[in-house]
Amino acid sequence: MNRRLSIAPMMDWTDRHCRAFHRALTAEALLYTEMVTAPAVLHGDRERLLGFDAVEHPVALQLGGSDPAQLAEAARIGAAFGYDEINLNVGCPSDRVQSGRFGACLMREPGLVADCMAAIKEAVSVPATVKCRIGVDDQDPQVSLFATVDACAAVGIEVFIIHARMAWLKGLSPKENRDVPPLDYGLVRRLKRERPHLSVSINGGVASLDEAEAHLDAGDGVQLDGVMLGRAAYHEPAILGQVDRRLFGAATPDIDAFAAIDRYRPYLAARLEEGVPLPAMTRHMLGLMHGRPGARAYRRILTVDSIPPGAGIEVVDRAVDAVREAEARLELRGEAA
Repeated sequence: MNRRLSIAPMMDWTDRHCRAFHRALTAEALLYTEMVTAPAVLHGDRERLLGFDAVEHPVALQLGGSDPAQLAEAARIGAAFGYDEINLNVGCPSDRVQSGRFGACLMREPGLVADCMAAIKEAVSVPATVKCRIGVDDQDPQVSLFATVDACAAVGIEVFIIHARMAWLKGLSPKENRDVPPLDYGLVRRLKRERPHLSVSINGGVASLDEAEAHLDAGDGVQLDGVMLGRAAYHEPAILGQVDRRLFGAATPDIDAFAAIDRYRPYLAARLEEGVPLPAMTRHMLGLMHGRPGARAYRRILTVDSIPPGAGIEVVDRAVDAVREAEARLELRGEAA
């Protein structure tokens, strides 16, 4: 699996509708689900939690938990649903996650993380991978990161996605933990330099494709295996239309915003037919026209006009028309000048 660019698991954002929309922009990027806890998979509505459209491949399921047996069973269920990878969350800093003894607090227990990963790896034939922080609270990240990675590597895990920040579990909210602890990209590059046999992808604070390309530049002799893009991919999804060409070397043309909506239309129509409310899908499209004339009207139409019962694809068409008309007016003014 080519991991040069992946889109991060983001709670309340990267649901199945978001992933299908992102796939309309890039055929190559690896997509991730929101984190789903192992107990939820075992005891909850599996179709609601795990169901996805075939268009999303390649797509990875991210699990949360710390009980090896539960995680193994949840991984088996996820693999049976058809996911291409099972990933363990060792990075989420929320209070709820800490109280359940999973997420970032597992950085304090590398042996337990390794036990969990050994169980997942034994349970499935698809790749079992880890997404972690570089440490938590008062840990020395040069010790905690290597301890977690080495413990997992010892049980046969080869793929790691590293969010290059500490998680400060005391005193910072999950939102603050995405911005306040300083980034240490150099430590992630050191990990790859000293463990060249492992697949290492970098995550955290990557705001553009230019920055992603810079991380993948091996000018210092370190060739990272991938970059994981988070909020930038969600807030300005149009950048994903350049991913296949710029990061995967595809010969196909970039996909612009209008083409992406055309590609997403069959999915929208199918879900509307199934009774999915239009706002559940259009909320992921709000940033698509970022920076373009008519973007504000586009967002307003998708936000307001999608709410009434029975709202359908015509709402999306009106939003697109607002952008086209604004661009046409701008062009006419330019010609007149």
